This record gives sequence, C-alpha cells and structure tokens, in this order.
Amino acid sequence: MRIERLPAVRKIPITLAAFGLAAYAGFALAATEGDAERGKEVANLCIACHQADGSGMHIEGGESWPRLAGLNATYFAKQIHDFKTGTRVNATMTPFVNMLDDQKIADVAAYYSQLEPTAGQGGANADEATLKRGQQLAERGDWSQYIVSCKSCHGPANRGAGDVFPGIAGQHAGYIETQLKAWKEGTRKNDPQELMGSIARRMSDEDIHAVAVWLANQSAGSK
Repeated sequence: MRIERLPAVRKIPITLAAFGLAAYAGFALAATEGDAERGKEVANLCIACHQADGSGMHIEGGESWPRLAGLNATYFAKQIHDFKTGTRVNATMTPFVNMLDDQKIADVAAYYSQLEPTAGQGGANADEATLKRGQQLAERGDWSQYIVSCKSCHGPANRGAGDVFPGIAGQHAGYIETQLKAWKEGTRKNDPQELMGSIARRMSDEDIHAVAVWLANQSAGSK
C-alpha cells in the first residue's frame, strides 16, 4: 500500500525537470557553436572576478563570484544572453556582456566548459547540525515544507543535468546563498517555469545557508 501512495510525490521532481527542459529547448536549438580556443581570449575579460582558472572567488561575509570552470556551455551561454537582454540583472556583469556578440558568448562558454572544475569555498566552519540540514535539503528535500531536493533537478551528486540544470556541487557558498535569496525575493527570475523561485520561497534563510554551505563542500567532479 505504501508504494501506491508515494508516486504522486516522487513524480513532482521529474515533472519539474521536464518543464525546465522544454523551456530551454528553443535556446538550445538556436545556440551558436563555440570555439574554446577563441573563447580563451574572450575570457581575459572575466579574469578579474572569475580568476584565470575559472575558479571564481568567495569572500566570507562579502560578495562571491561563481566558479565558471566546468559549467555546461549551453547553460553558461544562456546566462550571458540573459544578462544582455536584462532578463537577469547584475550591475557588474552588464558592461562586460555588452562587449560580446553571439559568437563570442558561444566561444567563451565553450572555453569554460572544458576547464577542470575547482573546489568550492565557504562553510568550512559550519557546525554539524547545519551541514546535516543542508545535506537533507540537497539530497532528499523536505516534503513537510514542499521543498524539492536539489538533486531532483541538478542530477546525481548535484553535478548538473544536461543543458538546463547546472552543476551546483562545489560552487561557492556565498554565491549559492545570494542566488537563492534573489529567487526568494523575486529579484532573479530567469529560471525555467519559475522552478527555483517557487522552491526558494518555501525556504527559510537558515535553510538557504545550510544547503549553500553543504553544497560548497561537495566535489564538483572532473571533466
């Protein structure tokens, strides 16, 4: 009897993922093919914040710049296009993305996608209870709060699922926390079918912090 009662709940993440894939389908089909060698030159614009190896930067209590190394190229290009069109807003990014045409965006996305992912930073001093809660949210979710697990969309070990859902394991804690709060507050809205917004609004700030520090301490895998 128990098996018959659970499918409706377990199918929710799969349904959410399917909606997300459909939302990205048009962008993926229209994407320009990138060249990683050309992209290496374009990446010189990114080094100041994202470092020469694409590792980004985490400052405890301050701004964090995401790791770009190892991100899926199509997902990466989609984010840059969103910055250009204003669908996603960041005052620091705007002047840089406005220097890039479609080909340069595709090239720099291809370049970063083939770099070896680096380790995440942040949360090294998190207590055991915080990490345990973060692991629960990332791996199992919390159905009492209707919070879907991260891995339901972001794939096994949260290392990414196709072109739509980026790898978040090994991403800097400060960046993950900032983005979740942005979705929660409605200042970031470029997620497919508002999947992230609907989930983030069900999370407390404590839960956001917990899952951010846990994910930062996980391996991003290797290329």
